[in-house]
Parts: sequence; structure tokens; C-alpha cells
Amino acid sequence: MTQSARIGIIIVTCNSAGYIGRCLDAAARTAAEILVVDNGSTDDTVNEIARRGVRILTNGTNRGFAAAVNQGIHNIGAEYLVILNPDAYIVGGLDALVEACDRPRAAGAGGQLLGPDGRPQIGFMVRRFPTVACLVLEALVLNRVWPGNPVNRRYRCLDLDYSVGFEADQPAGAFLMIRRDVWRQLGGFDEKFHPLWFEDVDFCLRAARAGYRLFYVPEAVAKHTGGHSIPKISVEMRRNYWYGNLLRYTVKHFRPLEARAVCVAVVAGSALRVIVESLLERSFTPVAVYSRVMGLALRLLVHPSAEMR
Repeated sequence: MTQSARIGIIIVTCNSAGYIGRCLDAAARTAAEILVVDNGSTDDTVNEIARRGVRILTNGTNRGFAAAVNQGIHNIGAEYLVILNPDAYIVGGLDALVEACDRPRAAGAGGQLLGPDGRPQIGFMVRRFPTVACLVLEALVLNRVWPGNPVNRRYRCLDLDYSVGFEADQPAGAFLMIRRDVWRQLGGFDEKFHPLWFEDVDFCLRAARAGYRLFYVPEAVAKHTGGHSIPKISVEMRRNYWYGNLLRYTVKHFRPLEARAVCVAVVAGSALRVIVESLLERSFTPVAVYSRVMGLALRLLVHPSAEMR
């Protein structure tokens, strides 16, 4: 068996017709096994995949990113599993990821992501695990207003040299290789993080707590547009998904008092957003957008260990 045949690439699509062709053409040049899991696309995505003869599993509805990745991995036999976004295409370096995955206690490794301008996507492609302080500042919009604050700089790894490899908390799930044995031991992605956001952070944290290591490998490179699926989600649902999964991550991994601090910040930040966005848009739409978020945060504030639906 060749090195490439030991590598499987899993790509999850949902209305990705504008990107999937280039992604698959580049993936085919690696000689790795490729499997696409489509989450109910209504555009030409499935036809673009079929024209290239790539194996595809089609879901009638959007099962969510985590569930689709798990589905793909269950249906591919490779030892080294590359999770690849459809708006990313591999330039090279999969062998370097394999070498990193073969290090002692390695769970996986991520590569360098280059944006459309050709520059590394610093702040996205590697991050440290979010702390309570980080999530509070995120919820209060302070990280956006003051991106250079010390908490945000540490969280988004703005202090690192990306020309060299290093051990990393959470390489981005847009281009991430994971060992099958570790995936099996940890039970894959938590499908309750639906339909997207925080599932990769949760997986990396569980790997670290189980004693495994993850790495950033600059020799492995993919070009990445980023956020191609986000504009297709309504603003209301976007806020519900992001804040909902932030709160899910919080109550799953932090102590009750810490979780309550994040909940308070989400309520306060949402109230601030309602005021500002209502004035700017001259509309009451933001009230509807954030009311569900605030309701969830208030419920968890009272019962931080409550099961999230």
C-alpha cells in the first residue's frame, strides 16, 4: 500500500457548486481516497462531483457538519483522515501531515491555509483553546472592537511564527488530518454541535484531555476562500447557531460558575447588539434575531448544567 492510499479525504458539501470542482481536482492529484458527503444541496454541487467520478454519499437534508464528517469517516477505510472544506484546495504536503501524525501521542495535524490574497490566514488556521475570558470578550464584541487585546492575541495565536511547525491546541478543521485510531477512541465529532461551529474545537480539546497532541505543519498547504456557506444562512439562524454552540461548548467544558459568566456576557452582548443594530437598520428585526439567543443564555444562567436541545 502506498503512502497516499493510506490517506482518505472527506469533504462535506452543502450548495458548494462554485467551489467543489477546484477542490476535487486538486484532491485527485494527491492520489488519496476521496469521499464527499453532501448535506442536501439544491444547486449543481452533486452534478459537479458526479462529473469527476468521485464517490459521494447524499443526504436528503442538512445533517450538520459533524454528523456528515462522522458519516464519511465510517465509510472510508484510510488510516489518516483529512477533513477538507469544499472551498479549500490542496497545494501539497500531505506526506508532511502523515509524518506529524506519526509522532508520539499525536492525534492529528493541520496545515497552512492561504487566503485568496496568498497570505496565511493567521487568526483562523491555528487557535488556542478558548478560555472563559476569551468567550466573554467574544460575546461582548470587545474582541472585534479591540482585536489587539492580550486575550484575543493569545486566543488567535497572533504571537506565533508560522514559518515553522509547532504543537498546537486547535488547528482549523478546514484542513485537518486525524488518525483513525484516535478518532475511534474519542467517538468522532459531537453531533450535538449542529449544524456547524465549535465541533472541531470540542474534538481537539477532548483529544488534548485524553493525552494526545496536535500539530501545525507549514509544509502542508491549502488555499482557502473561507466562509463560503455562511452567507447562505439567514442572519437569524446564523446567530442562533453560533451562540447556541458557543453556549453548548461552555456548559460542556467549563465549571458552572464559569459557564454562568459566559451566559451573562452573551445576554449583555446580545442586548447591546439589539440596540446598535436596530438603530443602524431602523428595524426591529434584531430583536427577533437575538431574543432566542438571550432566552437560551438566561435558561443556562439559572441551570448551567441543563441539557441543550
